[in-house]
Amino acid sequence: MVRLRTLAFGLVCAAAAVAATVALSGGSASGRGHPEALRSWWRPPADVRHMLARISPERLRRDDLKLVSFGTRHTLSSQTDPNHGIGAARDWIKSQFERYAARSHGAMSVSLEGYVQPADGDRVPHDTRITDVVATLKGTDTSSADRVYFVTAHYDSRVTNVLNADDPQGEPGANDDASGVSAELELARVMAKHPSEATIMFVATAGEEQGLYGGEHIAQVAKDRRLNVQGDLNMDIVGSSLGQNGVRDPHTIRVFSEGVPTAATPAQIDALQRVGGENDSQARQLARYVKETGQNSATDMRVKLVWRRDRFLRGGDQLAFLERGWPAVRFTEPNENFNHEHQDVRVENGVQFGDLPRFVDFNFLARVTRVVGSSLAALARSPRTPAKARVISSALSVDTELRWNAVPDRDVVGYEVVWRDSTEPLWTHARKVGNVVAYTIKGLNKDDNQVGVRAIDRDGNRSPVASTVSASS
Repeated sequence: MVRLRTLAFGLVCAAAAVAATVALSGGSASGRGHPEALRSWWRPPADVRHMLARISPERLRRDDLKLVSFGTRHTLSSQTDPNHGIGAARDWIKSQFERYAARSHGAMSVSLEGYVQPADGDRVPHDTRITDVVATLKGTDTSSADRVYFVTAHYDSRVTNVLNADDPQGEPGANDDASGVSAELELARVMAKHPSEATIMFVATAGEEQGLYGGEHIAQVAKDRRLNVQGDLNMDIVGSSLGQNGVRDPHTIRVFSEGVPTAATPAQIDALQRVGGENDSQARQLARYVKETGQNSATDMRVKLVWRRDRFLRGGDQLAFLERGWPAVRFTEPNENFNHEHQDVRVENGVQFGDLPRFVDFNFLARVTRVVGSSLAALARSPRTPAKARVISSALSVDTELRWNAVPDRDVVGYEVVWRDSTEPLWTHARKVGNVVAYTIKGLNKDDNQVGVRAIDRDGNRSPVASTVSASS
């Protein structure tokens, strides 16, 4: 009787183990069953939760109001007045970064990256100095392949007339984009004392409203310095939970990402088309990673992925990174209110126009900041993405054979193969395959599925997914 009970208990344990394996893989290789996104591997650890809990709506409000207090932050406004104009805003942002750097035990440094933008005959009528304010949190990875992640937000503002540099009613820019800069400052504050493997560069850009000039400049600086840029998280218009449509959604943030890469060559586009990889760019993988690591109980937010590089026919500072072949995404509130963007401050027919602080929801902004912080922490402590992931296509087969290059990180202990039906937006299946550089998924029809691979370190952190291309060997 004891033996029978023992045998029955053993069968139950074995069944539970099989069920756990199926849950991890999302089911059989054929993908039968109800498809759904994988349960996230990222549970923000205690130190990250503590960091995210320190993000303060009141501090965000204080910083936002301080930026508004400069009257105008138009790129063409005064650069020398200590209390008014873009120069005063620039110097104050620098002073805040320097305060946080002083507490970082030498890990954070602050610099100004500026240049003179020649008159462009459009939005810059005369030669104008444009200055980005940069706080660099140096990573602990001292190898030549040190990864760099950018966090960007623009500190310039505007009203209806893009050339109006000093409107008498003010150019508050409380949401566009003092909200993003306030979030960036808060992230720098809470992360300054937290070591990370990757380097993080917090950049407050200028000249965005005049032609994305500040973003273009800092991206070119990164290219000239041959930085190993792994991504840009751009926060622009992230402060309001109430849209012009009357919908209040205080627990959703949109993340925009491009499909076909902006910088793709004709050969690279051809390679994407051959495998149906139009939805598997590096930017899309970064966006999926943000959803996987930014949507959790510590942030209390839903990440809504939007398959566009920016809002309809519009753009932001992340475009300069995309143009140089680096993954980048844009964070924007779920429902915009165009009465409060690029508008003179005024009242018409009882309607208040203008980008005023009263329209910023600072509790919402704090949750958005936590989303970015959660994803940034995951990126900064996770392994680098495997290179040259490919599906071997030398022979027709009912199986899917994968190969990739080993990640050189010392703490990488293995890899995980992921896949999904070609019509699914998120990865639905995952399988740990050990510390190998080749794996075959038996019975997986590569006609119907997209596949990828990611690295795993000893703490269970995952890299962003490397999507695959076709290769003969």
